[in-house]
Amino acid sequence: MVTLNWHMATLISLRWEPALASGLPRRDRQGCDYEAYLPDTLTDRWITLDGNVAADVTDAEAAVTRLNTEAVALSDSEALARLLLRAEAVASSQIEGLQIGARRLLRAEAARAAGENSFDVTAEEILGNIGAMAWATAVVAQADQITIDHLIEIHRRLLAGTRLDDRAGRIREDQNWIGGSGFNPCSARFVPPPPEHVLRLLDDLCAFCNRDDLPAIAQAAIAHAQFETIHPFADGNGRTGRALIHVVLRRRGLAPRVVPPVSLILATWANEYVDALTGTRYVADPTSPAAHNGLNRWVALFAAAMVRAVRDVQGYEDRIRGLQATWRKGLGQVRRNSATELLLSAITGAPVVTVASASELIHRSFQATNEAVNRLVEAGILTPVKIGRRDRAFEAAELIEAFTDLERQAASPDGDTRISPPSRATPRRPRA
Repeated sequence: MVTLNWHMATLISLRWEPALASGLPRRDRQGCDYEAYLPDTLTDRWITLDGNVAADVTDAEAAVTRLNTEAVALSDSEALARLLLRAEAVASSQIEGLQIGARRLLRAEAARAAGENSFDVTAEEILGNIGAMAWATAVVAQADQITIDHLIEIHRRLLAGTRLDDRAGRIREDQNWIGGSGFNPCSARFVPPPPEHVLRLLDDLCAFCNRDDLPAIAQAAIAHAQFETIHPFADGNGRTGRALIHVVLRRRGLAPRVVPPVSLILATWANEYVDALTGTRYVADPTSPAAHNGLNRWVALFAAAMVRAVRDVQGYEDRIRGLQATWRKGLGQVRRNSATELLLSAITGAPVVTVASASELIHRSFQATNEAVNRLVEAGILTPVKIGRRDRAFEAAELIEAFTDLERQAASPDGDTRISPPSRATPRRPRA
């Protein structure tokens, strides 16, 4: 049982008066009364985990710990971490309606690295998400304290250079809402706190994230739920809030090397995910069954999603280990610490590379890297492809297929596409 102090959440009754009525349908020209939700602060809350939920959290933490200590099958664990970070960003973006296949994203990423201008708007947004998450786990998670400025910078990096660039890194100054009409909150499913409460709530959230007296899985789950409830930005809240999960787990030392792509599972359990988050937004006494059950239901679902994500990743890792063994057998003798050996490991995290990007990955000269690339091409491990208008890249098709299968497996409610097909949109498996 974990306990902390607690204050009471409330609904604030407000009046909506449209500022610009011209050109809107009649129903949208009318004002309305609505209620915005003001959550409890976290640093003062009493949090009690039921015995079965505490056990779920323990199971999830054990699974993440095993993944980080046993993920040595790949000779470059950083490559696995990079690829899983990419998977997390893709899934987090998918929850927000941004769909893209692995090959398309990887080629767009390689084109960007080669200095090509991309006209793939969706790819650019997801690449921004990858960059924001990479920066958050590398910088914010290592900081002495998580601050509001850190959250703002994650958001800025997320939206910078996209169609929403003007909103990047800006805390909202207006009321926002979820669902219903795009013109007013009259029929909204949920109305977050009014803007004048946002900074105070974010400051409290950061203080909560800097604590060490809760299990890391429970802390990450509750922090994410609170961030989504505050909804501090005009757009990009979901992706920023899921990046916060990674920051908390990395900061607490639970996932120092590899953070499981939990968003792959939350995207599959989308209805349960939204329902469980909604259940944390009770309007009752904080010691009431509604408050207690809502929090426990969400933490339990989050812990289960984390366990499932670890299981899927372990299956993926086993497959990559098998691929590497097959490749090494086909290559024959490979000199230890040679450019070829280093590249063979590095491409597990970058299945599409140019000679220049591969050279940066393995820290070898362009000439040595080019020779290694040619050797992998001759062995059928890499295939030349065109990216952008003039550049050539090389892709490991079997890795992309394995990555696609990981996405499809995570989209299966039962974790096995042979038993239950993906329940959401996923990339198609490449044809043999």
